Amino acid sequence: MPNDSKYPTTPDGRYFVVAGRLWRTSNPALAPELRQKLVDELMDARRQVGSAKRAGDPDAERRARAQVDAAKRALGERGPVWWTDGAPDYNRRMAAGTPYAQWYAALPP
Repeated sequence: MPNDSKYPTTPDGRYFVVAGRLWRTSNPALAPELRQKLVDELMDARRQVGSAKRAGDPDAERRARAQVDAAKRALGERGPVWWTDGAPDYNRRMAAGTPYAQWYAALPP
């Protein structure tokens, strides 16, 4: 999960921000070994997407994108939220239009 000034993380650790948009972080409850395995699978699938695009193979690209999605879901970055307090998901929304707006506005430029 990004955690530096370039990609600030919300105080609750649920999102990081890129260009004003919230992106859900990985589930912090994942065992480090499992998380690394899933990240490795994600990166491999992303490389396969690129290879398929360069090869002009839409079927291979579709399969690779499905693998990317599966890895992101397993990491908790997509699909059902990993937190249990019933808070809504603001993934992919602009921070300024969410309950994180005041926190985001206070960040240094």
